[in-house]
Amino acid sequence: MTDDVTEDITMNGTFHAKLATSWVRSGSMLCVGLDPDPARLPRPLDGAPDAIEKFCIAIVDATADLVCAFKPQIAHFSAHRAEGALEAVCAHIREHYPDVPVLLDAKRGDIGSTAEFYAREAFGRYRADAVTYNPYLGTDAALPMLEQGAVVAICRTSNPGSGELQDLDVGGRPLYERVAEMVATRWSQHGECGLVVGATWPEQLRSVRAIAGDLPILVPGVGAQGGDVVASVAAGSTGAGTGLLMSTSRDVLYASSGEDFADAARAAALRTIDAINAAPVA
Repeated sequence: MTDDVTEDITMNGTFHAKLATSWVRSGSMLCVGLDPDPARLPRPLDGAPDAIEKFCIAIVDATADLVCAFKPQIAHFSAHRAEGALEAVCAHIREHYPDVPVLLDAKRGDIGSTAEFYAREAFGRYRADAVTYNPYLGTDAALPMLEQGAVVAICRTSNPGSGELQDLDVGGRPLYERVAEMVATRWSQHGECGLVVGATWPEQLRSVRAIAGDLPILVPGVGAQGGDVVASVAAGSTGAGTGLLMSTSRDVLYASSGEDFADAARAAALRTIDAINAAPVA
């Protein structure tokens, strides 16, 4: 690994400490997903050069003081050959909002040298604080990621078909609980970890919280996917009233298609925060 990439990784600091500070600073558990879709960009950016980059940076600038983290989704950039825009957006967050963690939603997971290069991509190229991760390949495959940054492992996802595998009985317990246990015990010995549990499954979230202790849990599915904010906060927050990254994307990103898109995004974020903060904590 080159010295410049090593330096970038070292500068990432610790995800857990940064997130703990961000929960307090923002007063919220809102995580805004950056999922740009050129077909839905506001009219003022239609056909504009670097439209994806400009759009995401405008959303970041409008909401950075409100969020506990940003979650750029890599496929929404790479599908449009916009990896350069993703680099620029991540760099903008680090330069202007260094206390806001960047969770790269890449769902990586592989072995050997491929795992090493995935780690270099997430923590070297994009300088993320953490990356979403597929745990199916086991502990040894996760080590390159854990050695270079934080991983947030898929546990119980928000989609309707998730139970086909994630609910399978494994020695008297569902597979997703086995994943939570593996990450909370074995993986946490090697680096900083978190888990992904959808807001559409509050009871499963409750069981994961009981297993995972105070590990941060990313909770997608808020907003357009119909996740239950109140039930999720009640089921998954820690005794300190934090512990969650309640993620929403489309409801914030596309709150308006006009000149006021950034202001509308901020207003939508505030409405979501009000709903999160009004919910009873565990």
